[in-house]
Amino acid sequence: MSHETLERGPRVRRHRPWWRGGSSVQRWNGEVLSWALIGLGAGMLLGAFVGGLLGTVALWIALLVPVILAARRGIPRGILLFRPVDLLYGIVLGTVLRLTQGWLAVALGGSGALPSYASLDGRLPNLWWLSDGIGGILVAPVIEEFFFRGVLLIAILTLVRRLAGHTGAAIGVGGAVAVVASTALFVMAHLLTGQMTMDAVGGLILLGLIAGCLVAFTGRIWPAVLVHVVYNGLGVGLTVVGTLLG
Repeated sequence: MSHETLERGPRVRRHRPWWRGGSSVQRWNGEVLSWALIGLGAGMLLGAFVGGLLGTVALWIALLVPVILAARRGIPRGILLFRPVDLLYGIVLGTVLRLTQGWLAVALGGSGALPSYASLDGRLPNLWWLSDGIGGILVAPVIEEFFFRGVLLIAILTLVRRLAGHTGAAIGVGGAVAVVASTALFVMAHLLTGQMTMDAVGGLILLGLIAGCLVAFTGRIWPAVLVHVVYNGLGVGLTVVGTLLG
């Protein structure tokens, strides 16, 4: 074996990440985006028709179906990786977003008092721990992030990048369009499934934009999930405390 061969060594094949159009999203096309939009529409209609906790579960199931179908086309390379810094993203950004939502509430004329459940005797609603505790803090952030950022955002970015070309500018354009579009659908879904105050809408817009940017820039889903978990968790925690102290 020659000295030149030893210097070169074995060639390592490097795979392109999903946001650069790697092979893991090669089969992600307009059908994937169509599945997501159909699932979102069907879930909102079914959730509104059934109502209550069962309606929420029906919505979650409808959102999970496109996630599963998209995964059968290929799991975007690196999307499921976890890094310790993802936990830091979640704690810091989730807290900042919740504080910002509280500031918006005061700026829009709110009293600044802690939120609380509607109750005459200061008691927590029955099964609050299931609907808001487990459902709102753990289940909803995972399902919603995997759907809105893990499927919708990636599908839109991939399609726009293909239309715009394979340059760095095309990736940037695709990322911007995907973040804004997925955030708009994220907020719309919440507005159509429940009544919300203006500060809550503002908080959701910021949450969607931050979560989308995290997925687009890191290529991983867990930073967005953890930000969502912390944001919802602080909201539920403040509401519980406000109810008990009220």
